[in-house]
Amino acid sequence: MRSVGRDALFSLAALLVSVILVQSLYATVIRPRAEAILAEPAIPQDQLKPGQPVPHNLRSPYVILKDYEQESALILATWALSLIAYQAAAVARNRRLLEKPYIELGEGHVVLPDDARAYGRPIESLPRAECENELDRLDAQLSMVRFTAWAIPAVGFVGTVRGIGRALQEAQGALRGDISGVTLGLGITFNATLTALIACIVVMFCLHQLQQAQDRLVLDARLYIDRRLIRNMRVN
Repeated sequence: MRSVGRDALFSLAALLVSVILVQSLYATVIRPRAEAILAEPAIPQDQLKPGQPVPHNLRSPYVILKDYEQESALILATWALSLIAYQAAAVARNRRLLEKPYIELGEGHVVLPDDARAYGRPIESLPRAECENELDRLDAQLSMVRFTAWAIPAVGFVGTVRGIGRALQEAQGALRGDISGVTLGLGITFNATLTALIACIVVMFCLHQLQQAQDRLVLDARLYIDRRLIRNMRVN
């Protein structure tokens, strides 16, 4: 129960820290620079001098990330990566347990019935569970990470819908020759989708790496028990 409470407390703290960090980054860097870029006058490509930076660059990373959907996607991605890092640290700690010799047995040494009780006491004092149950527990701890991996593309889809709606609202202006409103609306659509997909790919890659490490840990624990204990527990 203490472990569950500790995990829940860390999850809430990680979410709060992710919101603060990403919001601070947006307030101090991303949105001010994006507004400065969008305030620059647009100059056609054929009128730019060699080496001159492109003003009003809609492909700038600051412009791509400036909207609220991208901010929400980055908050969720940061939160998910912090949870993955927390679980990865737990896997590393558990793996170090397999390096300890809990029972000193030489190669080829057989535990006789009279000695089994003495060797069994250190094992009985260890807080262990069956490998299958442990694997299910590790998998259950990743439920929140899976939720964020689903929520990130959903947030991007919200930006897609909002951008299309804004573009349709500016359709009258496009008929009069002013396509700037439609361009900005479509920009929201593509930028939100792009950011959400990239963030989701990063989270899913790290999640699968963590699951692979957890599976290897359970397999190595089984091999440890078989090679270091069970094969020596024989009655002659």
